[in-house]
Amino acid sequence: MEKKRIILIGGGGRGKTYSSIGKELDKFELVAIAEPVRERRDFISKAHNIPSEMQFESWEPLLALGKIADAAIIATMDRDHYAPAIEAIDLGYDLLLEKPISPTPEECLDIARRAEEKGVKVLICHVLRFTPFFRALKAIIDSGRIGRVMNIIHTEGVGNVHHSHSFVRGNWGNSERSSFMLLQKSCHDMDILQWLLGKRCTRVHSFGSLSYFTPENAPEGATDRCFDGCPHLEDCVYSAKRLYLEREDGNWFKGSATKMHSVPDDETVMSALADTNYGRCVFRCDNDVVDHQTVNMEFEGGTTVSFNMSAFNLGGRKIRIMGTKGEIIGEMGNPNLTLNDLTLEKSETICISDAAKSDSITAGHGGGDYGIMDSFYDLLCGKEGDVSICTISESAYNHMLAFAAEHSRLSGRVVSLDEYIEKVKSSMH
Repeated sequence: MEKKRIILIGGGGRGKTYSSIGKELDKFELVAIAEPVRERRDFISKAHNIPSEMQFESWEPLLALGKIADAAIIATMDRDHYAPAIEAIDLGYDLLLEKPISPTPEECLDIARRAEEKGVKVLICHVLRFTPFFRALKAIIDSGRIGRVMNIIHTEGVGNVHHSHSFVRGNWGNSERSSFMLLQKSCHDMDILQWLLGKRCTRVHSFGSLSYFTPENAPEGATDRCFDGCPHLEDCVYSAKRLYLEREDGNWFKGSATKMHSVPDDETVMSALADTNYGRCVFRCDNDVVDHQTVNMEFEGGTTVSFNMSAFNLGGRKIRIMGTKGEIIGEMGNPNLTLNDLTLEKSETICISDAAKSDSITAGHGGGDYGIMDSFYDLLCGKEGDVSICTISESAYNHMLAFAAEHSRLSGRVVSLDEYIEKVKSSMH
């Protein structure tokens, strides 16, 4: 089997994951990296035996070398996707591009346009498409077994601790630094819903707000930083001490807070907590993204969908798909789907033996991280027919649903998706 040579731009958590899985599958060879954080760059370079001359602090000198590999993985922060993606496309690189494509609708559409013009393949990291769980749902729907899908109720439980770490204290808590919550966290779900239905969304209406992780909800006497004598240090659910020093499953949180891939010692963690957002009270951060949101959608043919994203749970995705002949009920992490046959008036359990995996980032997104790397290799080899693969234009369109929903949330209006997209396109001329 011929290995595909890849370069990596952005060596954070996602970049490290994709490159390490590529190596594990023995299908990819990482030949160069651009990553500004030395600890991360060194960690990945050592793991992949990347020579010093192929290690860069930024993407510009790496891409200045021209096209030196078969493909590029871009896994930088959201607002740093566009420039390297456009440069790599112009060089003729096929791309694996971390979601979201970009935090602006104009840049999303422009990346899609440039990729089509250059004839390069761009696969967006909507890893849920590549999980056994969602593949099984797609197969059942496409088989016609539940008839015509009439409506879907889909929930993304972000998880209160994960939300506090990533979307309050972390890199994605402030929309000016990254992107708004629905795009960053739930563009997965906007994409999945349109993929499952095989139809386009026509109208969208959304509600949501930042309601809990705000200063007025800070417990009495809470200090700006957890270790500044806060009387709630020992008992607060969101105490930095509990999350970053005491949790048995806290290694991922520790590594993220210290920008390291290896597990740091407590001294290193405490140093990070002393001067970063990770040591701040969750009620006194500079976060502005919503902590709960509902999106109501109407699709072609009258199918309706209700999507709920919330921080206030232990985490996990649940879905109920209702059709004219039957309904499917499922939860990621549970290998058993329930299929209720409306004609026979009986229930059946469908077991997905390899789907008993959490959809969390630490659990490989329910197998999706491995699935997308396998499919990306096949895509580079010219193999067609993977039901989970879609074009960059389809991905960009699915992103528009998130942008339109956010426009609806802020304006309080029902938004026509086609009209919204036309306005975006007209602003680009």
